[in-house]
Amino acid sequence: MKALILTTLCVLGLAAAPASAGELKVGDVAPDFKLQATDGKTYTLSSFKGKQAVVVAWFPKAFTQGCTIECKSLAEHGDMIRKYNVSYFMASVDALDGAQGSKAFAETHKADFPLLADPTKVTATAYGVLSERGFANRWTFYIGKDGRIQAIEKAVRPATSAEDMAAKLGELKTEMAAHH
Repeated sequence: MKALILTTLCVLGLAAAPASAGELKVGDVAPDFKLQATDGKTYTLSSFKGKQAVVVAWFPKAFTQGCTIECKSLAEHGDMIRKYNVSYFMASVDALDGAQGSKAFAETHKADFPLLADPTKVTATAYGVLSERGFANRWTFYIGKDGRIQAIEKAVRPATSAEDMAAKLGELKTEMAAHH
């Protein structure tokens, strides 16, 4: 069974930007990234290849309403996601540090998973999620253990994001975690 890397690209809840010519599609190889996280580690997508699924939830802006709701959903219902062989994250173009940064946001909402910071916007651009307003679109990318995109969710519902992710991981027949 294939495990997935789930990349949830969470944006302000704004309408999606028009599709660019280079927009990623199901079957494409997901762009690698190297991003610092709120747990003090630096993560690369390539380090999970062949090992386990990953969930990266891009969100538009720390401390905004929709992203706060999404972060709380993932923090409160992460056990549903952890039934699968996945690592999961939220990510934004916010700075890592500072009063409005990813670390403060993660601490405030008791996120028990790392949040990735992409202040250079390089990764958001590579995933095609950067809107003209400078924030990421709220899109979830499900990426297989082989590094290929298996599904792209562009209608993320913040309040049920954990339940929806778990359901999608099941639909995609993601490998179950060893401890379950």
